[in-house]
Amino acid sequence: MFKLLLIEDDSSLFSEIKSRLSQWSYDVYGISDFEKVMQEFAMIKPDLVIIDIQLPKFDGFHWCRMIRSHSNAPIIFLSSRDHPTDMVMSMQLGADDFIQKPFHFDVLIAKIQAILRRVYDYSTIQSSLKTWCSATIDFDKNMVANNSGTVELTKHEMYILKILIDKKNQIVNRDQIINSLWEDKRFISDNTLTVNVNRLRKKLEEIGLGNKIETKVGQGYIAVEEEMTNG
Repeated sequence: MFKLLLIEDDSSLFSEIKSRLSQWSYDVYGISDFEKVMQEFAMIKPDLVIIDIQLPKFDGFHWCRMIRSHSNAPIIFLSSRDHPTDMVMSMQLGADDFIQKPFHFDVLIAKIQAILRRVYDYSTIQSSLKTWCSATIDFDKNMVANNSGTVELTKHEMYILKILIDKKNQIVNRDQIINSLWEDKRFISDNTLTVNVNRLRKKLEEIGLGNKIETKVGQGYIAVEEEMTNG
């Protein structure tokens, strides 16, 4: 899970952005003391920073400069200021993008995802191996294996499986899966999603896991895994 640091002093806006980003499985942190931004940055070690220009004590340009002197973490400015000099200054200080308020949330998500794709290699950020339902999932090789055998998935199938097991035992709606695939430049239609899920399920059936991907009519899909109990 990517860690995002949102440096925003408007508490209501911070809460709204954090809530929306959390729905996309981002771990969002804020600043508790605007005099100690760098100390909190060092403790959090975020993968990406979203920062306003107008802040208490020091402005966003100051903190962008300070962050850049210690880290290459990508930075997005999110500000109501729209003067060209502000945008130029942000880029000169090493920011990766500038979004003007008010903004459409889908634009923010798209820019975050694009920057994370560009800056971080997918295979190195994600653990190459994961365990689900006693099966080993190898993201590097697109393989799922257990005592019953091994199956090879396509990139689309593996990406769908990853989304589902990242939220195992939770319903993931169809639109979220489609939007995630589209943002990753692998656009699929609603019907194509159905085809891919069916193919994924058929392959998993070969190793006894086909029934672990359930369809929730009118809602989406869920990767089930029984929780371990004592006694």
